[in-house]
Amino acid sequence: MRFFICGSALSGQPDHANLGDARFLGEARTAPRYRLHSVRDQHPGIYEVDIGGISIPGELYEFTPAQHAHLLSTEPPDLYEAPIRLDDGTSVHAMIYPRTLIQERGYADISAYGGWAAYKLATGEERASRR
Repeated sequence: MRFFICGSALSGQPDHANLGDARFLGEARTAPRYRLHSVRDQHPGIYEVDIGGISIPGELYEFTPAQHAHLLSTEPPDLYEAPIRLDDGTSVHAMIYPRTLIQERGYADISAYGGWAAYKLATGEERASRR
């Protein structure tokens, strides 16, 4: 199974070990149909939109059934698996966050940063400069 990763399990992020020895297939981007939010500043929440979407950068992995089951067991609450569209037109699986929960809970839209890793880098530098 091909799976798109765009958050805390990316290379260099704290939950990357949750991928185990899944085979890295390369960098990938979603079609420009998604919004990106910070969920408690711990992981991203993405969902599809009809207008105003961005192309989210990430990584593509190939999972065995056991690796897939392990990943799902480590995912935070409220995320669910769903197909997404990549910028090359193919469909793969990814973790999506319910748009209604993002809106109800007021999680910050971080789409302008262009991706989770860019957001974490920018906010880490901002925090360091406030000290």
